[in-house]
Amino acid sequence: MTSPDGTLDGDRQTPVAPPQAQPLLVIENLAVHYGRIEALHGISLHVANGELVTLLGANGAGKSTTMRALSGLHKPTTGRIMFEGTDITATTTHARVRSGIIQVPEGRHIFPGMTVLENLDMGCYARKFESKAAYRETLDQVFELFPRLAERRGQYGGTMSGGEQQMLAIGRALMARPRLLLLDEPSMGLAPKVIAQIFAIIKQINAGGTTVLLVEQNAQQALSRSDRAYIMETGVITKEGAGRALLHDNSVRDAYLGVA
Repeated sequence: MTSPDGTLDGDRQTPVAPPQAQPLLVIENLAVHYGRIEALHGISLHVANGELVTLLGANGAGKSTTMRALSGLHKPTTGRIMFEGTDITATTTHARVRSGIIQVPEGRHIFPGMTVLENLDMGCYARKFESKAAYRETLDQVFELFPRLAERRGQYGGTMSGGEQQMLAIGRALMARPRLLLLDEPSMGLAPKVIAQIFAIIKQINAGGTTVLLVEQNAQQALSRSDRAYIMETGVITKEGAGRALLHDNSVRDAYLGVA
């Protein structure tokens, strides 16, 4: 028989749901050692394209070790790292940078004897701009996010405040047009007002289309802005979920916000 839409009943097919998109980043059973000491005990996590994901934990939890493994600065003992469907576990650090994995390290590590503009230019050292106009467009986008950097483009990085240096470190990373931006403790050593400003900018960067993996101890600022989060303790991921759900989780509040 012919159905009202003109197809034969025998030809009808059950609609097939579209496949889920491949996560941008996948970490599977990753273990990392420092000598005989195992710092990461087979952790697994993923970050979807466009997400802002937080890895939350206290000092010594293994957060920065995870970032170093992702950047290629520390070789995993076991496990693998997949980026855009490709195994990059054995890939060199500079190759990862060229693929779009850009890290803002803990402590900022700007070049103190260089000007703001020179620091920003170092961020795109490995990137080939198709034209001067493309370079100018990227620089203008950074200056739009960080007007203070535009005002002080000729100032030496080492003479800037901690908050300004953090802005410079993030701006330097953005000059490389990251596919995945790794932020390691961006709030460290900053005043509360500056921390709120930095996190608002991070959210703005993510809203503009950049995928972000954020390592943090500041639960309130990080979880309130994250799509998802993982809780890490002594090299193990103990909990995961939506950012705001974890923010209201009693065990998380007790451990990181000082309230039960």
